[in-house]
Amino acid sequence: MPYLIADDLPGESAGRRFRRALNEPGILRLPGAHNGQAALQAKAAGFGALYLSGAAMTASMGLPDLGIITVDEVAFFIRQIARASGLPLLVDGDTGYGEALNVMHMVRVFEEAGAGAVHLEDQLLPKKCGHLNDKKLAPAADMAAKVAAAARAARDLVVIARTDAAASEGLEGAIARAKLYVEAGADAIFPEALTSVEMFREVRAALPGVRLLANMTEFGRTPTLSAAEFEALGYDMVIWPVSSLRVANRAQERLYAAIARDGATTAMIPEMQTRQELYDTIGLNAFEALDHSIAASVAPDWNV
Repeated sequence: MPYLIADDLPGESAGRRFRRALNEPGILRLPGAHNGQAALQAKAAGFGALYLSGAAMTASMGLPDLGIITVDEVAFFIRQIARASGLPLLVDGDTGYGEALNVMHMVRVFEEAGAGAVHLEDQLLPKKCGHLNDKKLAPAADMAAKVAAAARAARDLVVIARTDAAASEGLEGAIARAKLYVEAGADAIFPEALTSVEMFREVRAALPGVRLLANMTEFGRTPTLSAAEFEALGYDMVIWPVSSLRVANRAQERLYAAIARDGATTAMIPEMQTRQELYDTIGLNAFEALDHSIAASVAPDWNV
């Protein structure tokens, strides 16, 4: 149904709906959705919650993932995804866009835009993708202060603390940071760029009772594992952050190559979403029916 129908809007906050989804049996699967169309397609496939990646956002804007974009730019993506799908959304909050007060501002803006959860990382700017080298980390106490600020600012928003320490401080350092972040108020921990199944297992054993998020990004340092395998390792959430954008970008690359080669899109038509499929996905007919039910056009009563 169109999001314009008030009766169709979720009756509780995205944060509460995200927490409920997290408390349901089984691992919470969070595919990345980089815009409203992707969110609708993920919902149609049966997913009940989504993830918004900073890397996917910036790449869709033609920018690298170096902490360049602003809180308000991210809020634009949150609003379109939450509005289109109505699903609770986990949002990549990068480093919080500053220090403690900036983090509190980010939390309030994201929550008002429709986010259900946010993750905050312990890198220093310019931050990098977690699977790249030479990441610089903030002091653990500084990150803990940001986590505490986020938890204080949140109404219902789920606060997840990400640590990139495994690469530079080893698993022991990453675990020590995770424990500090939980003490500061994090609802869950995101141990980034783990490179083996054994590392995932060790983190789980070291953090009993703590919610854990796994990142299943392609072409990175983490071995390819399924949602079922992460669940067996004791993880509570798994994200596929940039997958939708990678697939869409590859398809667009082939399209432009075909137009340049053939001067036509004919070769690509079998791979296209049809006009009717697009209209069905975005609910065109439902919007039209809503419009007609409210304000039908009436011809003027005119006499010569």
